[in-house]
Amino acid sequence: MHAEVTRTMNPESMRRAADSACRLMKALSNRDRLLLLCQLTEGEKRVGELETLVGVTQPTLSQQLGVLRDEGLVTTRRDGKHIYYRIANTQALAVMQTLFEQFCAPREAAHAD
Repeated sequence: MHAEVTRTMNPESMRRAADSACRLMKALSNRDRLLLLCQLTEGEKRVGELETLVGVTQPTLSQQLGVLRDEGLVTTRRDGKHIYYRIANTQALAVMQTLFEQFCAPREAAHAD
């Protein structure tokens, strides 16, 4: 048996943490942004790759990538004329991994006896 660790936060710390969580959840609540982050959980991708994989047209893609960048969820790298995106926020990556496990991972088929 192990001892349960009790963690308490002061109310101000809790409010700051809740504000951070709300900002993350708000950014994830858009389908296009969620799809983009889902693709980026597999690693860095070029803008053109993201456009093809997600099926979002360039104006919308740029807008949604801008939101993710402004929120600090992704970062960019330029290589010649190509811009690459990757997830820059460990909390966003952890949430995306959980969402994948809950909604996208193949489910074990039920066996009939």
